Amino acid sequence: MIGALSDVGNTRELNEDYMASYTSDSLNIYIIADGMGGHNAGEVASKTAVESVIEYVKKAEQISDIGNLLKRAIIYANDEVNKLSQQDDQLNGMGTTITACITDGDNYIVANVGDSSCYVLADKKLIKVTKDHSLVQQLIDEGSITEDEGKNHPNKNIITRAVGTGSDIEVDLFELDTNNLEKIILCTDGLTNEIELDDMSRILDESNSDNMQACRELVELAKKNGGRDNITVMVIEGKC
Repeated sequence: MIGALSDVGNTRELNEDYMASYTSDSLNIYIIADGMGGHNAGEVASKTAVESVIEYVKKAEQISDIGNLLKRAIIYANDEVNKLSQQDDQLNGMGTTITACITDGDNYIVANVGDSSCYVLADKKLIKVTKDHSLVQQLIDEGSITEDEGKNHPNKNIITRAVGTGSDIEVDLFELDTNNLEKIILCTDGLTNEIELDDMSRILDESNSDNMQACRELVELAKKNGGRDNITVMVIEGKC
C-alpha cells in the first residue's frame, strides 16, 4: 500500500511539486519532483520530468536492469525539460529535482538529482539513502560548516544539480538493502526542512500500515512548523 500527498504549504501560491506512480506486471515506479523557475516554469518542469520518466518506462522492452532503465528514463526526462525551456522564453532556465524508486519485487533501486530525498525505515530506524546535490551539502562535505549550521543556512535553497537546466545530467543510483525493509519514503525539502528526523520516525512508527495517514500527519506537522515551501511525501511499503 502506498500513501502519497502533496500540499502547497502556508506561504506559496503555487504548488511546483509533482508526484506520480506507475505499476505494471513486471515493475513499480514512484517519483517526486520539486520544480524551480519563474512564473509557472517550476510547475511545468516537475510535471514534465515525472511524466517523461513514466512515459519512458512504459515503452521499455526486455527489462533486465531496472537501475539502468531508471537512469536512462531520467536522462530522457532531462532532454524533454531542457527542450521545452529552450522553446519558450517564459520557461527558460527552468529545472526540477527528481527522486524516484523503481522495484521489480525483488530489487529496489533509488535515483536522485537535486535535494529531494529518499529515506528507508528498517529495523525501526529511519535512514537517509540519498545525498543532496546542494550548496549547503557541498559546504558540509568540505568541512566549511557543520550539519547543524546547514539547517538554517541562508543559501539552503541553492541546488548544484537539477533536471532540465543543461544538456547533460548526472544521476545518482542507490540499491536498497531489502533485509527488514519496512518502508520507503520519498519527500521534497518542504518536508525535511520543517521536520526533525525523530518526529518523522515517530509518525511512521505510530501509523503502522496506514501509509496515507502517515502522509497526512507528516504534512500537517510540516505546516504547523512553518510550511514555508510546497510539501510532498510518498510512503511506500517495503519487503516486510
